[in-house]
Amino acid sequence: MQAIDLHVHSTFSDGTLTPTELVDLAIKSNLEAFALTDHDTTDGIEDTEYKKKDIHILGYYINPYNEKFSKKVVEFRNSREIRNQKMCKKLQGLGIDIDYDSFVAQFPDSVITRAHYAKYMISKGIVKSIDEAFDTYIGDNCPGFVPREKISPAKAVSLILSCGGIPVLAHPILYKFSDRDLETLVADLSRVGLKGIETIYSTYSSKDEKLIRKLASKYRLMITGGSDFHGSNKPNLSLGCGHGDLYIPAKLLPPLKKAYLKGFVPNKAIHSALFFDLDGTLLNDEKIITPITKALLIKACENGHKFIINTGRPLASALKIVERLSIGDITDYIAAFNGGVVYDCKKGEILEKVTLKKEYSEIVKKTAKKYGCHFHTYSDYEILSEKKTKELEYYSNYVSLPYRLVRNVIKEEPTPYKFLIMNFDKPEKLKKVRESIEKELGNKVFCIFSCDKFLEVIPRESGKGNALKAIMKISGIKESHSYAFADEENDITLLQAASNSVCMMNGNPKLKAVSDYITFRDNNSDGLADFLELFS
Repeated sequence: MQAIDLHVHSTFSDGTLTPTELVDLAIKSNLEAFALTDHDTTDGIEDTEYKKKDIHILGYYINPYNEKFSKKVVEFRNSREIRNQKMCKKLQGLGIDIDYDSFVAQFPDSVITRAHYAKYMISKGIVKSIDEAFDTYIGDNCPGFVPREKISPAKAVSLILSCGGIPVLAHPILYKFSDRDLETLVADLSRVGLKGIETIYSTYSSKDEKLIRKLASKYRLMITGGSDFHGSNKPNLSLGCGHGDLYIPAKLLPPLKKAYLKGFVPNKAIHSALFFDLDGTLLNDEKIITPITKALLIKACENGHKFIINTGRPLASALKIVERLSIGDITDYIAAFNGGVVYDCKKGEILEKVTLKKEYSEIVKKTAKKYGCHFHTYSDYEILSEKKTKELEYYSNYVSLPYRLVRNVIKEEPTPYKFLIMNFDKPEKLKKVRESIEKELGNKVFCIFSCDKFLEVIPRESGKGNALKAIMKISGIKESHSYAFADEENDITLLQAASNSVCMMNGNPKLKAVSDYITFRDNNSDGLADFLELFS
């Protein structure tokens, strides 16, 4: 059985390997998974205090884009910087030649820890080892040490929970509490929502592990394990296997995932509406639904759940995909043009439509031309453009729709569902187009990116979120049973409108910031499977 390692540090804190190098090493070590738990970054929280000792709380499956969590991490990092500046002055007072700015510059993109001070002193010949640096200068109660601002472990647990994460008490044996004090800590944290405890660890004896397993059982905590790998900063300690005999079975991972998804689990006795964006979400990069995802989707529909496509693509393009992928029997509705059209697949008719006013279309066209960008709009079955450009040919192939060149797109289609603007040579101009349109039209339209190549302009009354609400009303399903899955900026209103929202791992950070969940894998690796299984 493959192993995992749920306690690993990179160069972003006090490790010596980059996250990419850790991935490569994990693959080489045949690990099924590892958790990056850097200090004071979006992957872990350090420096909580209990009985005057640092207590480490690991936060698994935290949404790193959550606004509340991001703000708190910035506070942690700022307090660490203040502490590091004070330590630098203390070391200078001890006769050590160290300039703070020059010192920090040696470790770019890292959260500076005492390990970095130790490495600096080794490089300057001040000490011969990391242990000597800590024992002489920067260890607790040493002349160069400055304590950090701390929060309580209970507050750390609460913060992680509020951001959708799974809080786990790290390496409890290392705190050197009495058995009674350790159990008091575990009991107190369990009452505020602690979900797991690090039971398997590099330095534990069999007696230590037995004690922690007993506490885990008594307080119904999940068992986790980790090496606490730091690269060369902890010599002779290897990723996945610690000092050589550490083994953390992969079977410990599913309970963590289950705990993460606990709030998402639908009531199987009630039919739900499942909304999916196409590109980057339901479709992989080859524009197909992978066999595993498709089988789970079909099973969910057989169980009575509604399957709805909610896409920025034209309706004709979405219908072609439904036909090509043979999912017509299970598709209930299609919301196309970023919410401009709601189509009933069973009846074969458009139920609702929202279009741009002619005067808005004139401004959009004028602005796109001003910045030298390609622009087009649509009839019901084709793309309408005034010029043949490489952007037009790319998009036509992308959506599998023909284009027709016309003298004036607005005269041809005075009130279109949307405009799409592109510029392959100078993509930065799209932001200027967006700013200009928003300045002139204000809240009368949405200017949104459906990917880095496509700037979409749609009516303010349109949008994927409004389409979701319309379909929920038409279908008769309560909005509390709406589930949305997406990946791009133009999906923000969709996720905000849904009662349960999921962003793909490969999704836009702006979308992740407003989502309830993030998938464990991307759209090419059956990222939807873990969630669809809950409906099948």
